[in-house]
Amino acid sequence: MEVKFSRYDTADYLKTEDDIAAYLDAVMEDSDPALIAAALGDVARARNLSQLAREVGMSRQGLDKGLSGDGNPSLATVVKVARALGLRLAFKPTNGEPAPSAM
Repeated sequence: MEVKFSRYDTADYLKTEDDIAAYLDAVMEDSDPALIAAALGDVARARNLSQLAREVGMSRQGLDKGLSGDGNPSLATVVKVARALGLRLAFKPTNGEPAPSAM
C-alpha cells in the first residue's frame, strides 16, 4: 500500500498575530541566524510575500531568497521586514544562559 504525504508549510499555520509572535519567540530561543531568517520567510509567506516585498522595497524573489534558510539578510532587511509585518525586534537578558558556541 502506497503512503501519501501532504506538503507541510509552517506558513499555513500562522493565522493570528499571537501564532506569529509565539513562533518567532520560539525560533529566537535557538539564536540560529539561518533559522531566524527562514522563520521570517514563513511569516512573510503567511502574510503575502509579494505585498511585503513591495513594502520593504525588494523584489519578491530577492526577499524570498533572503528569508530562506540559505539566505543571509542584512540586519536592515530584517528590521524592515519586521516593521512591515507589524513586529519589532526586542532583546532580552540571557540570565546567565551560555552563549551558542558556533554561529
